[in-house]
Amino acid sequence: MSIAASHTVPTTTAHVAVPPAASPATAGSIGGAIFALVFVIGLIVALAWLAKRMPGFGGASNPALRIVGSLALGPRERLVVVAVGQTQLLLGVGAGGTRTLHTLEQPLPVAEPATPAFAQLLAQHFGKKA
Repeated sequence: MSIAASHTVPTTTAHVAVPPAASPATAGSIGGAIFALVFVIGLIVALAWLAKRMPGFGGASNPALRIVGSLALGPRERLVVVAVGQTQLLLGVGAGGTRTLHTLEQPLPVAEPATPAFAQLLAQHFGKKA
């Protein structure tokens, strides 16, 4: 017996990894992620806009300074009565700025709200007496 015949050489096979083709599920998840990102950014912008327009929401309110009442005169002009401590000021607010029109000698009386309470509205809507 020959030495070459009894000895066999092991063979090795090389495997090459081939990336799978992009599936429709991958495109859908990218679209979903973009939609979610746009939704979150839109929500942040909307909440910032709302926080700007809500009085007292910013946390920088001073209890000694408060708005007693206001009256819109036009799309950009309004009269505002502001209480500063014990003094009430009538201010004109417009596109040109804010001006003090008058210092009130007698404070304005506190008027009852013209709209009924939410519970009363619900009771009226459902026909129940409050």
